[in-house]
Amino acid sequence: MEQIIGLKEFRMNVEKYAKATSDGESIVVMRRSKPLFKVTPVDDESMWETVVDFTRIKKGGVDIKDILSRV
Repeated sequence: MEQIIGLKEFRMNVEKYAKATSDGESIVVMRRSKPLFKVTPVDDESMWETVVDFTRIKKGGVDIKDILSRV
């Protein structure tokens, strides 16, 4: 189901709409009677790809300063 709400309503109740989105609802946010953006749930977790798992290199991860110094 898709809800249509105003920007002010979205800002004032963002937690409510975040929960609704996590429950599978889509929300269209309007400003001055024009669609501004759409909030939708992530459909498929498999779309995320692990590029580098720094915890495999060092337990607890790798310090960002070490990574940036080698780039």
